[in-house]
Amino acid sequence: MVTLKYVVVILHADNEGEGGTFSTYSLLTRYANLTSRDPREEVTVKMERHLSVDMRNTNRALRHKMEDSRFMHGFLKTIGVLAVSMVIADGVLTPAQSVLGAVQGLKVVKEDISGSTVVGTSCGILILLFGIQPLGTSRLASAFAPIVMTWLGFNAAFGIYNLVQFDSTILKAFSPYFAIEFFVEHKTHGWKMLGGILLSFTGVEALFADLGAFSLRAIQISWMCYTYPCLLLAYIGQAAYISVHPEAYSNPFFNSVPPGMLYPSLIIAVLAAIVASQAMITATFQLISQIMKLSYCPQVKVVHTSKVFHGQLYVPFLNWLLMCGAILVTAVYSDTARLGNAYGVCVMFVTFFDTCMVALVSLLVWKISPYLVFLPWLFFATIDGLYLSSALLKVPDGAWFTLTVSGALAALFLLWRFGKENQWRAEAEDRFKPTQLLGKDNDGRLKLAERWGGDRLSVIRGLGIYFDKTGVLTPSVFTHFVSKFATVPEVAVFFHLHPVEIPTVAPEERYAVSHFTAVPGCYRLVIQHGFMDEVISPDLAALLYEQVRKFIIRQAREKYGLSEKADPGSAEDTIQEHPLGNVGHENGASVGSGSDEHRAGKRTESQIPIEIRDEKVAAELARLDRAYAARIMYIVGKEQMKVRSSSSIGRKVVLSIFLWIRDNTRAKIANLRLAMDRVVEVGFVKEI
Repeated sequence: MVTLKYVVVILHADNEGEGGTFSTYSLLTRYANLTSRDPREEVTVKMERHLSVDMRNTNRALRHKMEDSRFMHGFLKTIGVLAVSMVIADGVLTPAQSVLGAVQGLKVVKEDISGSTVVGTSCGILILLFGIQPLGTSRLASAFAPIVMTWLGFNAAFGIYNLVQFDSTILKAFSPYFAIEFFVEHKTHGWKMLGGILLSFTGVEALFADLGAFSLRAIQISWMCYTYPCLLLAYIGQAAYISVHPEAYSNPFFNSVPPGMLYPSLIIAVLAAIVASQAMITATFQLISQIMKLSYCPQVKVVHTSKVFHGQLYVPFLNWLLMCGAILVTAVYSDTARLGNAYGVCVMFVTFFDTCMVALVSLLVWKISPYLVFLPWLFFATIDGLYLSSALLKVPDGAWFTLTVSGALAALFLLWRFGKENQWRAEAEDRFKPTQLLGKDNDGRLKLAERWGGDRLSVIRGLGIYFDKTGVLTPSVFTHFVSKFATVPEVAVFFHLHPVEIPTVAPEERYAVSHFTAVPGCYRLVIQHGFMDEVISPDLAALLYEQVRKFIIRQAREKYGLSEKADPGSAEDTIQEHPLGNVGHENGASVGSGSDEHRAGKRTESQIPIEIRDEKVAAELARLDRAYAARIMYIVGKEQMKVRSSSSIGRKVVLSIFLWIRDNTRAKIANLRLAMDRVVEVGFVKEI
């Protein structure tokens, strides 16, 4: 399950370094048209759909059927969301199961220890575990790695000791013959017993989901070279001990500890349980981050805890939610035997989903022949099916809890996605090309298009900064501002943030400016930023002014074929000396000091800075300088949404829930670090 299926095969089905079932679904959507996307994502997602001529006929036919089938679109989306929900549901149980199992070792030391003491100690450890999450994966790993290595070393050493001391013939268990003989002899009863050994590999989905925090090669090497051999020795050693002491099966690890090693093993077991819980907590952070990126979950605060690895995250809201769930589960179940009945079913569903998803990846992404994919898929799917069907027998005994939790989460995620898709369609109605929104009258003055009444537009002195959600066409807030007030700022800048998955973006690569020729003084500024960059600050207007000014000068220099060295008197030097561009000058252009003017007079025409030599450039810079000096306005859209009155009752209920969640999770304008007296909110209502 772990070595052949995950470490050798499934770990390769990552989506740009991220793991988990949902990332595999995301990978499929990059190679086949299986989902609609947020307009903000369309420009950032790297589509790599193979050309039809490069694929086998059967692979191409499968892709065609999947792309044309609405059922397959919904089915794959549901599987991806269910997998995330089930991992999170098990994420509530894993810390409780691991810590409670380790603390129960106290009963081996002192049999009269009460159950309430075990539960109380476990809850205290869980609070400590979740309390240290803000430190980040890197810092925790530096402390946890020695604990894991010591714990696995203990397991291997104890296993070797028990093999030598009690029954080395147990090594025959490595032969598949005995496994087959076991099922032939026990038949249905043997199949039912499969559900009892799920705990030996239930962390496997966390192994895959944590791929964003660790590299593929690191996981493969650590598993194959150390973890796997140690675990094999541990289990086989416990089996050797139980073959001589059958009564030890109730707590095999602590009962099989060599003489004198009980107390050290108890301490290291508790510490290792904390680490085991950490793996699942980290996985849930990864998965929530993934589904938020693709708009399946309301936006919650995500903290990047590493300046190097974008996958090392901390999600405060989820952290405290998991903590409350783990403590509640520990208090209610209070015993690993009862907790084990609730554990494992979700993991088996997820590992079966992984088998099917990676089979599709093999066909559509890796372009492997269906004949080479079918037999491995059938082999692993059969094993998954045996374990899953056995585990489902535990549903009445406690597994209903995780299935209920995961079902509720999946419903929430799908509801949010449904609402977002309707929101995107509604918002798309307000985005146009500038020429569709604005035109010019016979006098060359701007006016609204006939659709909005055709009124002539007045001009407000000042710099208007419009927060642009999508970065394509005209922002909705600009459309509503212009159509409602019949006016435009002297200079308008559409400001769009484009996040990238690196810690920080170099200054020379961070800014991209473009000019809307149909609207005088209108620009779009896109800022690429890494997860450690801070962009929105009180001096945002000065940053935008400087970048637009540089763009105007750079465009003029390119027009005349000048390099920066050939025109040293312009661009950055001028901006640094005169950030407002010497607005008081009649021509409005940026010039130097008196001595600079004297030197400029002695230059030949080709040596005069381009912003003085070219009248159009000088006028454009003058417009920008005047606007920046006169007034700065941050114009933000305050979008209200309501459900169409003609919608069906079911649709009204679903969308009403979506809108309630949206209204209570949106970031408030007061959270922006801007001068609030310069912020203008433009309200508008959209029907979905």
